[in-house]
Amino acid sequence: MAEEIKLMKGNEAIAHAAIRAGADGYFGYPITPQSEILETLTEEHPWDTTGMVVLQAESEVAAINMVYGGAGCGKRVMTSSSSPGMSLKQEGVSYIAGAELPCLLVNVMRGGPGLGTIQPSQADYFQTVKGGGHGDYRLITLAPNSVQEMADFVPLGFELAFKYRNPAIILADGIIGQMMEKVRLPDFTPRRTEDEIRKECPWATLGRKDKRKPNVITSLELESSIMEQNNERFQAKYKEIEANEVRYEEIQTADADYILVAFGSSARICQKAVELARAEGLRVGLLRPITLWPFPTHAIQSLTSRVKGFLVAELNAGQMIEDVRLAVDGKVPVVHYGRMGGMLFSPNEIVENLKKLLIKHS
Repeated sequence: MAEEIKLMKGNEAIAHAAIRAGADGYFGYPITPQSEILETLTEEHPWDTTGMVVLQAESEVAAINMVYGGAGCGKRVMTSSSSPGMSLKQEGVSYIAGAELPCLLVNVMRGGPGLGTIQPSQADYFQTVKGGGHGDYRLITLAPNSVQEMADFVPLGFELAFKYRNPAIILADGIIGQMMEKVRLPDFTPRRTEDEIRKECPWATLGRKDKRKPNVITSLELESSIMEQNNERFQAKYKEIEANEVRYEEIQTADADYILVAFGSSARICQKAVELARAEGLRVGLLRPITLWPFPTHAIQSLTSRVKGFLVAELNAGQMIEDVRLAVDGKVPVVHYGRMGGMLFSPNEIVENLKKLLIKHS
């Protein structure tokens, strides 16, 4: 049975879940507010129990390229960082996506731009779901709003990454990484043997034991017509992911006149705002995207025919709101309320701005 651990940080849950998910390797570099992931992994000594490699690289650039190498061998490998560190990894992320390799990334967001602040933010939405590196690629993006989901999304992230041969990322914010809650960790999944990896990942570069042609893993293709074919294959894969892997949660939307849309810690705050609004007689619901990509476009579209408007609450200047507006397609008003630089909003602020920005004008 899975083990219940009380008062575990979200970052710690990521580390424990990685060990239990049969991860082969973690390559990272410390940065607040996600340093506990690396710290917890080193404290747990998984190399003595499961054989998992844990390595503090000399830089974020080195860490993501170590992930590239491990992923090319079909291994379950991962890295984690926070916003400025993720910026440094973007070239490697693009390479991994272009080479169609599975891996798990974790970004515990902090305020920016630049070095910014160590306080929580959600301003890496664009970087993550629109492609922070170069080229037409996508990351399967899971947005937890609890310590439990931080743990649950590790094995899920690996599962989706290997299913589609595509990087997956857990996009959390500093609140979720640092907050402490009870969490039930996943059962242990043993690390795969080399024979199991060869069977699951026939493309992996593990050396030839038979007469097959060499496996060559690269994102480079100098022939434009072939590179276009590669990109067409990528886009077909992304459409398949969009068709099959959308995840979201709806709270009290069945009779709602107004819908809050929020992810991560903002969704937790908005859930309380829904309670406060309904206590005042306002019929308000919440839609929480769990996958930021693929985005729950159709779920939002289905609400537009029966609601009066949407308020998108984010800890940024307005990023996810663009995807909400695309889904709504001008049928009803869509407004944004956010705080920046590590500042948080309260449930009461959400309700007051819902009245001021949306209800007052509807």
